[in-house]
Amino acid sequence: MPLANTPRSYGSLAKTFHWLMAALIFAQIPLGLYANRLAAGLRDPATPATLADIERTALLFSLHKTLGVTLLLLALARIGWALIQPRPGLLNAHRRAEAFLAETVHRVIYGALVLVPLSGWVSHAAATGFAPIWWPFGQSLPFVPKSEALAAWAGSVHVVLQRIFFVALALHVAGALKHALIDRDATLRRMLPGPAATPVPPPQRRTIRPVLAALAAWAAGLAIAVSTGSLAPPPNLSAQDAPPGPELSPAPDAPPADNWQVTGGQIALIVTRSGNTVSGAFTDWSAAIVWDGPPSAGPAGYVDVVIESGAPTLAGSGDALSPRDLFGASTWPTTIFTAEIGRGDSGDMATGTLSVGDRTEPVSAPVEIAVQGDGTLSFRTRLDLAPFAPAPATSSPAPTMALTITLTARQGG
Repeated sequence: MPLANTPRSYGSLAKTFHWLMAALIFAQIPLGLYANRLAAGLRDPATPATLADIERTALLFSLHKTLGVTLLLLALARIGWALIQPRPGLLNAHRRAEAFLAETVHRVIYGALVLVPLSGWVSHAAATGFAPIWWPFGQSLPFVPKSEALAAWAGSVHVVLQRIFFVALALHVAGALKHALIDRDATLRRMLPGPAATPVPPPQRRTIRPVLAALAAWAAGLAIAVSTGSLAPPPNLSAQDAPPGPELSPAPDAPPADNWQVTGGQIALIVTRSGNTVSGAFTDWSAAIVWDGPPSAGPAGYVDVVIESGAPTLAGSGDALSPRDLFGASTWPTTIFTAEIGRGDSGDMATGTLSVGDRTEPVSAPVEIAVQGDGTLSFRTRLDLAPFAPAPATSSPAPTMALTITLTARQGG
């Protein structure tokens, strides 16, 4: 069987591209739908979840993304091959409307094989997540900045163009079945593996209209995606620790301390898994701080922080993870950090206890604390949550978790 195409039939390389990509596509569709359903379950506080559920979801998303990149590379190779090959003529070219639809659908599918995985890859590269691509490309792409807005927009494009692709794919399969079962011609047979006797196609009438129709379909899809950002899954929160300063949100119901009153700050959960880091800020917390600021080493004050059960959700490009899943609980357990602040020759330390739910562990962590020129006190520390993490359910490494606590306070009256 010849490698190249002829005016009557497809060659072995074109057939290999076709059926290999068909197998990957029909694996991708249920895989993506199932992974998204698992992710939705992880985001639902009413659905119990375990660390095994998180690992399974991350595994499926990694597989989905990796197959998507594979499809993109195969699509580029297939399109390049098609551009230098003769295209077998349509056996139904005399049916103008049917031939126009077939040509348009083929071009929509070719576009989908590039745009759908590419938009998914851009969304993945613009965000941070827990499901890396199993390729040597890494998380990032050249010229794609880390941006929540870009990740959300590319995610919307990915979802909308997927739907256009599904319609085109359904029409393509329906057309192939029509040729095989109703018309009983050789259209499907000449794409099957092995040699096949195929008739000479009738005279062809090739125009640019199918190309324009396919471009119009893609332009409409992009317009819908641009105007409908809600179709995309929520983007990852920034992996950067929140800096102290005027942009920090006010602490809700912050109790007054003896000599300082907490006026703002941020408490965030930082989770790292498989080299990818995401973070999410808590909204329901309170804090108190006492600071004497002695010039020499010794006791200097104390800090109390209480995080209520409300939890941030970490999500990106379809990945989803909430702290309740990390601890196997339906909600984030109430967390209390109580520590004395000591001034030492090599830096300030907070030494005390950290309680997550009904479990309490001793903790000692460096702190950055200072009084600014405007009379504002700034406090910052990072607490390791490793003692509270359950053992992983599989051989994959457990995620590492930490709390970052950033507070600002002013002299109390």
